[in-house]
Amino acid sequence: MEAKKPRPEIQQVREFEAAKRVCGFDEVVLGFTQEQADKEALRCLQCKNPACISGCPVGIDIKKFIYQVTQKDYKGAYFTIREKNDFPSICGRICPAEYQCRKACILTKKGSSFAAPEAINVHFLERFVGDYGMNNDLEVSSEESSNLAKFKVAVVGSGPAGICCAGELARRGVKVVVFEGLHKTGGVLRYGIPPFRLPRNILDFEIDYLKKMGVEFIPNFIIGKVKTLDELFKEGFSAIFLGLGAGTPSFLGAQGENLCNIYSANEFLTRVNLMSAYKFPEFHTPVNIGRHVVVIGGGNTAMDAARVALRLQKMNGVASDTTIFYRRTEVEMPARRLEIEHAKEEGVKFRFLVKPEEFIGDEKGFVKKIRCLKCELGEPDSSGRRSPVPIGGSDFESDCDLAVIAVGLKANQILTKVTPQLKTDKYGDLVVNPETMETSVGGVFAGGDIVGGEGTVIEAMGMAKKASSAIINYLKKK
Repeated sequence: MEAKKPRPEIQQVREFEAAKRVCGFDEVVLGFTQEQADKEALRCLQCKNPACISGCPVGIDIKKFIYQVTQKDYKGAYFTIREKNDFPSICGRICPAEYQCRKACILTKKGSSFAAPEAINVHFLERFVGDYGMNNDLEVSSEESSNLAKFKVAVVGSGPAGICCAGELARRGVKVVVFEGLHKTGGVLRYGIPPFRLPRNILDFEIDYLKKMGVEFIPNFIIGKVKTLDELFKEGFSAIFLGLGAGTPSFLGAQGENLCNIYSANEFLTRVNLMSAYKFPEFHTPVNIGRHVVVIGGGNTAMDAARVALRLQKMNGVASDTTIFYRRTEVEMPARRLEIEHAKEEGVKFRFLVKPEEFIGDEKGFVKKIRCLKCELGEPDSSGRRSPVPIGGSDFESDCDLAVIAVGLKANQILTKVTPQLKTDKYGDLVVNPETMETSVGGVFAGGDIVGGEGTVIEAMGMAKKASSAIINYLKKK
Protein backbone atom coordinates (compact mmCIF):
# COMPACT_ATOMS: atom_id res chain seq x y z
CA MET A 1 0.00 0.00 0.00
CA GLU A 2 1.41 3.36 -1.06
CA ALA A 3 2.14 5.71 1.85
CA LYS A 4 0.39 9.07 1.85
CA LYS A 5 2.56 12.03 0.94
CA PRO A 6 3.06 14.42 3.86
CA ARG A 7 1.27 17.73 3.44
CA PRO A 8 3.49 20.80 2.89
CA GLU A 9 4.45 22.99 5.81
CA ILE A 10 2.63 26.25 6.56
CA GLN A 11 3.78 28.93 4.16
CA GLN A 12 5.04 32.17 5.71
CA VAL A 13 3.90 35.15 3.68
CA ARG A 14 6.58 37.50 2.41
CA GLU A 15 6.83 40.88 4.15
CA PHE A 16 8.75 44.12 3.65
CA GLU A 17 11.30 44.29 6.48
CA ALA A 18 10.28 46.56 9.36
CA ALA A 19 13.38 48.78 9.50
CA LYS A 20 12.86 49.89 5.89
CA ARG A 21 9.06 49.93 5.62
CA VAL A 22 8.61 52.50 8.42
CA CYS A 23 10.35 55.09 6.26
CA GLY A 24 7.51 55.18 3.74
CA PHE A 25 4.03 53.98 2.81
CA ASP A 26 4.90 51.00 0.59
CA GLU A 27 2.92 47.80 1.07
CA VAL A 28 4.03 45.71 4.05
CA VAL A 29 2.60 42.26 3.20
CA LEU A 30 3.96 41.16 -0.18
CA GLY A 31 1.81 38.06 -0.62
CA PHE A 32 2.51 34.49 -1.75
CA THR A 33 4.64 33.54 -4.69
CA GLN A 34 3.06 31.01 -7.07
CA GLU A 35 5.12 28.26 -5.46
CA GLN A 36 3.98 29.28 -1.98
CA ALA A 37 0.34 29.46 -3.07
CA ASP A 38 0.55 25.97 -4.55
CA LYS A 39 2.06 24.56 -1.35
CA GLU A 40 -0.39 26.36 0.96
CA ALA A 41 -3.34 25.12 -1.10
CA LEU A 42 -2.10 21.54 -0.75
CA ARG A 43 -2.41 21.89 3.04
CA CYS A 44 -6.20 22.12 2.67
CA LEU A 45 -7.93 18.91 3.83
CA GLN A 46 -10.80 19.40 1.33
CA CYS A 47 -13.32 18.64 4.09
CA LYS A 48 -16.58 16.95 3.18
CA ASN A 49 -18.46 19.73 5.01
CA PRO A 50 -16.16 22.77 4.82
CA ALA A 51 -16.91 25.03 7.77
CA CYS A 52 -14.70 27.76 6.32
CA ILE A 53 -17.43 28.64 3.81
CA SER A 54 -19.90 29.38 6.62
CA GLY A 55 -17.23 31.60 8.17
CA CYS A 56 -17.16 33.80 5.06
CA PRO A 57 -19.79 36.60 5.16
CA VAL A 58 -20.26 36.41 1.37
CA GLY A 59 -20.11 32.61 1.16
CA ILE A 60 -17.13 32.09 -1.18
CA ASP A 61 -16.74 28.42 -2.16
CA ILE A 62 -13.37 28.24 -0.44
CA LYS A 63 -12.98 24.50 -0.80
CA LYS A 64 -13.48 24.69 -4.58
CA PHE A 65 -11.19 27.62 -5.29
CA ILE A 66 -8.38 26.17 -3.17
CA TYR A 67 -8.69 22.84 -5.00
CA GLN A 68 -8.44 24.74 -8.28
CA VAL A 69 -5.21 26.33 -7.03
CA THR A 70 -3.79 22.86 -6.32
CA GLN A 71 -4.51 22.05 -9.98
CA LYS A 72 -2.82 25.31 -11.05
CA ASP A 73 -6.18 26.39 -12.47
CA TYR A 74 -5.79 29.95 -11.23
CA LYS A 75 -8.21 31.29 -13.82
CA GLY A 76 -10.92 28.91 -12.64
CA ALA A 77 -10.16 29.81 -9.02
CA TYR A 78 -10.55 33.49 -9.88
CA PHE A 79 -13.98 33.00 -11.42
CA THR A 80 -15.05 30.80 -8.48
CA ILE A 81 -14.22 33.59 -6.05
CA ARG A 82 -15.83 36.23 -8.25
CA GLU A 83 -19.12 34.34 -8.15
CA LYS A 84 -19.45 35.63 -4.57
CA ASN A 85 -16.87 38.38 -4.15
CA ASP A 86 -16.22 41.17 -6.66
CA PHE A 87 -13.06 42.37 -4.89
CA PRO A 88 -10.71 39.47 -4.05
CA SER A 89 -7.53 41.56 -4.23
CA ILE A 90 -8.97 43.98 -1.66
CA CYS A 91 -10.47 41.39 0.69
CA GLY A 92 -7.39 39.19 0.49
CA ARG A 93 -5.45 42.09 1.96
CA ILE A 94 -7.72 43.53 4.63
CA CYS A 95 -10.26 40.88 5.67
CA PRO A 96 -9.89 39.78 9.32
CA ALA A 97 -9.68 36.16 8.22
CA GLU A 98 -8.50 34.98 11.64
CA TYR A 99 -11.96 35.88 13.00
CA GLN A 100 -13.90 34.52 10.01
CA CYS A 101 -12.98 31.80 7.47
CA ARG A 102 -9.70 30.81 9.14
CA LYS A 103 -11.33 30.68 12.56
CA ALA A 104 -13.89 28.23 11.14
CA CYS A 105 -11.15 26.06 9.57
CA ILE A 106 -11.13 22.51 10.95
CA LEU A 107 -7.48 23.02 11.91
CA THR A 108 -8.61 25.55 14.54
CA LYS A 109 -9.74 24.04 17.83
CA LYS A 110 -13.38 24.60 18.70
CA GLY A 111 -13.97 27.47 21.08
CA SER A 112 -10.92 29.48 20.00
CA SER A 113 -11.49 33.23 19.78
CA PHE A 114 -9.45 33.45 16.60
CA ALA A 115 -7.74 31.14 14.10
CA ALA A 116 -4.97 28.77 15.06
CA PRO A 117 -1.62 29.32 13.30
CA GLU A 118 -2.19 25.97 11.54
CA ALA A 119 -5.42 27.14 9.88
CA ILE A 120 -5.22 27.49 6.11
CA ASN A 121 -4.20 31.00 5.03
CA VAL A 122 -7.36 31.46 2.99
CA HIS A 123 -6.93 35.24 2.72
CA PHE A 124 -3.43 35.03 1.25
CA LEU A 125 -4.63 32.47 -1.28
CA GLU A 126 -7.57 34.71 -2.16
CA ARG A 127 -5.18 37.63 -2.61
CA PHE A 128 -2.90 35.55 -4.84
CA VAL A 129 -5.82 34.50 -7.04
CA GLY A 130 -7.27 38.03 -7.12
CA ASP A 131 -3.93 39.51 -8.17
CA TYR A 132 -3.59 36.77 -10.80
CA GLY A 133 -6.92 37.81 -12.28
CA MET A 134 -5.95 41.47 -12.17
CA ASN A 135 -2.53 40.90 -13.77
CA ASN A 136 -4.00 38.70 -16.51
CA ASP A 137 -6.95 40.98 -17.36
CA LEU A 138 -9.59 38.37 -16.50
CA GLU A 139 -13.10 39.81 -16.79
CA VAL A 140 -16.46 38.61 -15.51
CA SER A 141 -19.20 39.00 -18.11
CA SER A 142 -22.40 40.96 -17.48
CA GLU A 143 -25.92 40.15 -18.65
CA GLU A 144 -25.97 42.40 -21.70
CA SER A 145 -29.44 41.36 -22.83
CA SER A 146 -30.92 41.59 -19.35
CA ASN A 147 -34.52 42.78 -19.11
CA LEU A 148 -33.32 44.83 -16.13
CA ALA A 149 -31.39 47.24 -18.37
CA LYS A 150 -34.35 49.63 -18.44
CA PHE A 151 -33.96 50.27 -14.69
CA LYS A 152 -31.67 52.79 -13.03
CA VAL A 153 -30.54 52.45 -9.41
CA ALA A 154 -28.82 55.08 -7.26
CA VAL A 155 -26.12 53.98 -4.83
CA VAL A 156 -25.24 56.49 -2.13
CA GLY A 157 -21.65 56.07 -0.95
CA SER A 158 -18.70 54.40 -2.67
CA GLY A 159 -17.36 52.47 0.31
CA PRO A 160 -17.32 48.65 0.51
CA ALA A 161 -21.11 48.27 0.69
CA GLY A 162 -21.76 50.78 -2.08
CA ILE A 163 -19.30 49.42 -4.64
CA CYS A 164 -20.29 45.83 -3.86
CA CYS A 165 -23.97 46.59 -4.44
CA ALA A 166 -23.10 48.54 -7.59
CA GLY A 167 -21.07 45.64 -8.96
CA GLU A 168 -23.77 43.06 -8.25
CA LEU A 169 -26.44 45.17 -9.96
CA ALA A 170 -24.26 46.09 -12.94
CA ARG A 171 -23.49 42.43 -13.51
CA ARG A 172 -27.25 41.83 -13.91
CA GLY A 173 -27.49 44.60 -16.48
CA VAL A 174 -28.90 47.35 -14.24
CA LYS A 175 -27.76 50.92 -14.88
CA VAL A 176 -26.06 52.11 -11.66
CA VAL A 177 -25.05 55.61 -10.61
CA VAL A 178 -22.90 55.94 -7.47
CA PHE A 179 -22.98 59.27 -5.59
CA GLU A 180 -19.91 59.97 -3.44
CA GLY A 181 -19.62 62.91 -1.05
CA LEU A 182 -15.82 63.15 -1.22
CA HIS A 183 -13.67 64.04 -4.22
CA LYS A 184 -12.36 60.50 -4.63
CA THR A 185 -14.18 57.18 -4.62
CA GLY A 186 -13.61 54.25 -2.29
CA GLY A 187 -15.03 55.49 1.01
CA VAL A 188 -13.31 54.02 4.05
CA LEU A 189 -11.16 51.87 1.76
CA ARG A 190 -9.44 55.06 0.64
CA TYR A 191 -9.66 57.47 3.56
CA GLY A 192 -9.47 55.00 6.44
CA ILE A 193 -6.96 52.34 5.37
CA PRO A 194 -3.31 53.33 4.78
CA PRO A 195 -1.59 52.52 1.46
CA PHE A 196 0.82 50.18 3.25
CA ARG A 197 -2.16 47.90 3.91
CA LEU A 198 -4.18 48.55 0.75
CA PRO A 199 -2.15 50.03 -2.13
CA ARG A 200 -4.07 52.63 -4.10
CA ASN A 201 -3.42 50.94 -7.45
CA ILE A 202 -5.35 47.90 -6.19
CA LEU A 203 -8.32 50.00 -5.10
CA ASP A 204 -8.24 52.04 -8.31
CA PHE A 205 -8.16 48.88 -10.41
CA GLU A 206 -11.26 47.48 -8.72
CA ILE A 207 -13.19 50.75 -9.10
CA ASP A 208 -12.09 51.12 -12.73
CA TYR A 209 -13.37 47.59 -13.29
CA LEU A 210 -16.81 48.72 -12.16
CA LYS A 211 -16.62 51.65 -14.58
CA LYS A 212 -15.93 49.18 -17.41
CA MET A 213 -19.12 47.38 -16.36
CA GLY A 214 -21.01 50.62 -16.93
CA VAL A 215 -21.20 51.95 -13.35
CA GLU A 216 -21.16 55.76 -13.26
CA PHE A 217 -19.48 57.54 -10.34
CA ILE A 218 -20.37 61.12 -9.38
CA PRO A 219 -18.01 62.55 -6.70
CA ASN A 220 -18.46 65.71 -4.60
CA PHE A 221 -22.19 64.98 -4.38
CA ILE A 222 -23.76 64.72 -0.94
CA ILE A 223 -27.21 63.14 -0.99
CA GLY A 224 -29.18 64.93 1.70
CA LYS A 225 -27.55 68.26 0.81
CA VAL A 226 -27.43 68.48 -2.99
CA LYS A 227 -30.43 66.22 -3.60
CA THR A 228 -32.99 64.38 -1.49
CA LEU A 229 -34.18 60.79 -1.91
CA ASP A 230 -37.50 62.07 -3.28
CA GLU A 231 -35.65 64.03 -5.95
CA LEU A 232 -33.68 60.94 -6.98
CA PHE A 233 -36.93 59.00 -7.44
CA LYS A 234 -38.42 61.88 -9.45
CA GLU A 235 -35.36 61.82 -11.72
CA GLY A 236 -36.12 58.26 -12.73
CA PHE A 237 -34.24 56.07 -10.27
CA SER A 238 -36.27 52.94 -9.57
CA ALA A 239 -34.51 52.04 -6.32
CA ILE A 240 -31.85 53.46 -4.01
CA PHE A 241 -29.15 51.76 -1.95
CA LEU A 242 -27.68 53.61 1.03
CA GLY A 243 -24.08 52.75 1.90
CA LEU A 244 -23.55 55.83 4.04
CA GLY A 245 -21.00 54.30 6.40
CA ALA A 246 -20.14 55.41 9.90
CA GLY A 247 -18.17 58.60 9.46
CA THR A 248 -18.82 60.47 12.70
CA PRO A 249 -16.02 59.99 15.26
CA SER A 250 -16.60 59.12 18.90
CA PHE A 251 -14.64 60.86 21.63
CA LEU A 252 -13.67 60.11 25.23
CA GLY A 253 -15.39 63.03 26.92
CA ALA A 254 -12.18 63.62 28.86
CA GLN A 255 -11.22 67.02 30.18
CA GLY A 256 -8.98 68.97 27.78
CA GLU A 257 -10.00 66.91 24.75
CA ASN A 258 -10.44 70.12 22.72
CA LEU A 259 -6.77 71.13 23.00
CA CYS A 260 -4.74 71.63 19.83
CA ASN A 261 -2.94 68.59 18.37
CA ILE A 262 -5.68 66.20 19.48
CA TYR A 263 -7.19 64.49 16.43
CA SER A 264 -9.96 62.01 15.90
CA ALA A 265 -8.55 59.00 14.08
CA ASN A 266 -11.04 59.75 11.30
CA GLU A 267 -9.56 63.20 10.62
CA PHE A 268 -5.96 62.08 11.10
CA LEU A 269 -6.22 59.14 8.69
CA THR A 270 -8.34 61.05 6.16
CA ARG A 271 -5.76 63.83 5.99
CA VAL A 272 -3.00 61.32 5.37
CA ASN A 273 -4.69 58.57 3.32
CA LEU A 274 -7.08 60.59 1.17
CA MET A 275 -5.39 63.97 1.01
CA SER A 276 -1.73 62.82 0.98
CA ALA A 277 -0.68 64.89 3.99
CA TYR A 278 2.47 62.78 4.25
CA LYS A 279 3.62 64.38 0.97
CA PHE A 280 3.26 67.98 2.23
CA PRO A 281 4.10 70.51 0.74
CA GLU A 282 3.67 68.67 -2.57
CA PHE A 283 0.06 68.19 -1.43
CA HIS A 284 -1.49 71.11 0.44
CA THR A 285 -2.89 69.27 3.44
CA PRO A 286 -0.55 69.52 6.42
CA VAL A 287 -0.80 67.29 9.45
CA ASN A 288 1.04 67.96 12.68
CA ILE A 289 3.29 65.33 14.18
CA GLY A 290 4.84 65.28 17.64
CA ARG A 291 7.71 63.67 19.51
CA HIS A 292 5.38 61.88 21.94
CA VAL A 293 2.36 60.52 20.06
CA VAL A 294 -0.38 58.73 22.00
CA VAL A 295 -3.06 56.74 20.18
CA ILE A 296 -6.05 55.75 22.31
CA GLY A 297 -7.93 52.60 21.29
CA GLY A 298 -7.46 48.92 20.51
CA GLY A 299 -8.98 48.29 17.10
CA ASN A 300 -7.59 48.23 13.58
CA THR A 301 -8.09 51.98 13.29
CA ALA A 302 -5.87 52.52 16.32
CA MET A 303 -3.18 50.29 14.77
CA ASP A 304 -3.43 52.18 11.48
CA ALA A 305 -3.19 55.57 13.21
CA ALA A 306 -0.17 54.52 15.29
CA ARG A 307 1.67 53.03 12.33
CA VAL A 308 0.94 56.13 10.22
CA ALA A 309 2.15 58.43 13.04
CA LEU A 310 5.35 56.42 13.39
CA ARG A 311 6.03 56.75 9.66
CA LEU A 312 5.41 60.50 9.77
CA GLN A 313 7.90 60.78 12.62
CA LYS A 314 10.51 58.85 10.64
CA MET A 315 9.88 60.81 7.43
CA ASN A 316 10.14 64.14 9.28
CA GLY A 317 13.26 63.21 11.23
CA VAL A 318 11.45 63.24 14.56
CA ALA A 319 12.55 60.82 17.28
CA SER A 320 9.94 58.08 17.08
CA ASP A 321 7.90 57.65 20.25
CA THR A 322 4.41 56.39 19.43
CA THR A 323 2.42 54.55 22.07
CA ILE A 324 -1.02 52.93 22.04
CA PHE A 325 -2.99 53.31 25.26
CA TYR A 326 -5.65 50.66 25.75
CA ARG A 327 -7.90 50.15 28.77
CA ARG A 328 -7.92 46.34 28.57
CA THR A 329 -5.14 43.85 27.84
CA GLU A 330 -3.80 42.69 24.48
CA VAL A 331 -5.99 39.57 24.68
CA GLU A 332 -9.15 41.72 24.51
CA MET A 333 -7.91 43.92 21.65
CA PRO A 334 -10.32 43.70 18.69
CA ALA A 335 -7.57 44.54 16.19
CA ARG A 336 -6.28 41.87 13.85
CA ARG A 337 -3.40 39.88 15.33
CA LEU A 338 -1.42 40.55 12.15
CA GLU A 339 -1.75 44.31 12.55
CA ILE A 340 -0.76 44.17 16.23
CA GLU A 341 2.38 42.19 15.36
CA HIS A 342 3.25 44.57 12.52
CA ALA A 343 2.87 47.55 14.86
CA LYS A 344 5.20 45.93 17.39
CA GLU A 345 7.77 45.08 14.72
CA GLU A 346 7.79 48.69 13.55
CA GLY A 347 8.41 50.10 17.02
CA VAL A 348 4.94 51.08 18.26
CA LYS A 349 4.80 50.79 22.05
CA PHE A 350 1.80 49.53 24.02
CA ARG A 351 0.47 50.47 27.45
CA PHE A 352 -2.36 48.26 28.62
CA LEU A 353 -4.93 48.67 31.40
CA VAL A 354 -4.84 52.46 31.32
CA LYS A 355 -7.79 54.88 31.06
CA PRO A 356 -7.21 58.48 29.92
CA GLU A 357 -8.76 61.00 32.29
CA GLU A 358 -7.42 64.40 31.25
CA PHE A 359 -5.34 66.09 28.57
CA ILE A 360 -3.06 68.82 29.93
CA GLY A 361 -2.02 71.73 27.70
CA ASP A 362 0.52 74.55 27.68
CA GLU A 363 -0.12 78.30 27.75
CA LYS A 364 -0.73 78.30 23.97
CA GLY A 365 -3.45 75.65 24.14
CA PHE A 366 -1.45 72.71 22.79
CA VAL A 367 -1.56 69.31 24.48
CA LYS A 368 1.60 68.42 26.40
CA LYS A 369 0.65 65.63 28.79
CA ILE A 370 -2.03 63.04 29.36
CA ARG A 371 -3.21 61.99 32.81
CA CYS A 372 -4.48 58.42 33.18
CA LEU A 373 -5.73 55.92 35.71
CA LYS A 374 -4.53 52.34 35.85
CA CYS A 375 -7.21 49.67 35.44
CA GLU A 376 -7.91 46.08 36.32
CA LEU A 377 -10.28 43.70 34.56
CA GLY A 378 -13.70 43.05 36.06
CA GLU A 379 -16.69 41.04 34.87
CA PRO A 380 -17.48 40.55 31.15
CA ASP A 381 -19.63 43.25 29.54
CA SER A 382 -22.06 43.08 26.60
CA SER A 383 -19.15 42.51 24.17
CA GLY A 384 -18.14 39.37 26.06
CA ARG A 385 -14.85 40.94 27.12
CA ARG A 386 -13.91 41.65 30.73
CA SER A 387 -14.67 45.26 31.66
CA PRO A 388 -11.87 47.67 32.59
CA VAL A 389 -12.27 48.94 36.17
CA PRO A 390 -10.25 52.06 37.08
CA ILE A 391 -8.13 51.76 40.22
CA GLY A 392 -8.61 54.71 42.57
CA GLY A 393 -5.46 56.67 43.40
CA SER A 394 -3.47 55.14 40.54
CA ASP A 395 -3.12 58.41 38.58
CA PHE A 396 -0.05 58.96 36.46
CA GLU A 397 0.99 61.42 33.77
CA SER A 398 2.71 60.75 30.47
CA ASP A 399 4.25 63.07 27.88
CA CYS A 400 1.94 63.64 24.93
CA ASP A 401 2.28 66.39 22.34
CA LEU A 402 -0.07 64.74 19.83
CA ALA A 403 -3.01 62.47 20.56
CA VAL A 404 -5.22 60.45 18.23
CA ILE A 405 -8.59 59.26 19.55
CA ALA A 406 -9.51 55.92 17.94
CA VAL A 407 -12.42 54.68 20.03
CA GLY A 408 -15.00 54.09 17.31
CA LEU A 409 -17.28 55.76 14.81
CA LYS A 410 -20.98 56.54 14.75
CA ALA A 411 -23.53 56.78 11.96
CA ASN A 412 -23.27 59.53 9.39
CA GLN A 413 -26.59 61.38 9.85
CA ILE A 414 -26.42 63.99 7.07
CA LEU A 415 -29.12 62.18 5.10
CA THR A 416 -31.18 60.69 7.91
CA LYS A 417 -31.65 64.06 9.64
CA VAL A 418 -33.34 65.53 6.56
CA THR A 419 -35.28 62.34 5.80
CA PRO A 420 -37.42 61.72 8.89
CA GLN A 421 -39.32 58.91 7.17
CA LEU A 422 -36.12 56.81 7.36
CA LYS A 423 -36.45 54.92 10.61
CA THR A 424 -33.30 54.82 12.79
CA ASP A 425 -32.41 53.19 16.10
CA LYS A 426 -31.11 54.90 19.24
CA TYR A 427 -27.59 54.97 17.78
CA GLY A 428 -28.71 56.69 14.59
CA ASP A 429 -28.23 53.55 12.48
CA LEU A 430 -30.81 52.70 9.84
CA VAL A 431 -33.44 50.10 10.72
CA VAL A 432 -33.89 47.57 7.91
CA ASN A 433 -35.75 44.36 7.17
CA PRO A 434 -33.02 41.77 7.92
CA GLU A 435 -34.21 39.55 5.06
CA THR A 436 -34.21 42.19 2.32
CA MET A 437 -32.20 45.10 3.80
CA GLU A 438 -35.09 47.41 2.82
CA THR A 439 -35.54 50.49 5.00
CA SER A 440 -38.79 51.97 6.24
CA VAL A 441 -39.05 53.80 2.89
CA GLY A 442 -40.22 51.62 0.01
CA GLY A 443 -37.59 51.09 -2.67
CA VAL A 444 -34.77 52.31 -0.41
CA PHE A 445 -32.31 49.67 0.80
CA ALA A 446 -29.20 49.93 2.96
CA GLY A 447 -26.12 48.05 4.12
CA GLY A 448 -22.70 48.41 5.68
CA ASP A 449 -21.79 50.38 8.79
CA ILE A 450 -24.94 52.53 8.59
CA VAL A 451 -26.83 49.35 9.51
CA GLY A 452 -25.92 48.00 12.93
CA GLY A 453 -22.76 50.04 13.46
CA GLU A 454 -19.10 49.45 12.66
CA GLY A 455 -18.22 46.15 11.05
CA THR A 456 -15.67 44.66 8.68
CA VAL A 457 -15.37 45.31 4.96
CA ILE A 458 -16.51 41.79 4.09
CA GLU A 459 -19.50 42.06 6.45
CA ALA A 460 -20.53 45.26 4.68
CA MET A 461 -20.24 43.43 1.37
CA GLY A 462 -22.34 40.58 2.71
CA MET A 463 -25.16 43.01 3.52
CA ALA A 464 -24.76 44.69 0.12
CA LYS A 465 -25.07 41.35 -1.68
CA LYS A 466 -28.26 40.56 0.22
CA ALA A 467 -29.61 44.02 -0.60
CA SER A 468 -28.71 43.73 -4.29
CA SER A 469 -30.64 40.45 -4.55
CA ALA A 470 -33.65 42.11 -2.93
CA ILE A 471 -33.35 45.10 -5.28
CA ILE A 472 -33.34 42.75 -8.28
CA ASN A 473 -36.54 41.13 -7.01
CA TYR A 474 -38.03 44.56 -6.35
CA LEU A 475 -37.25 45.69 -9.91
CA LYS A 476 -38.69 42.51 -11.43
CA LYS A 477 -41.97 43.14 -9.62
CA LYS A 478 -42.05 46.65 -11.05
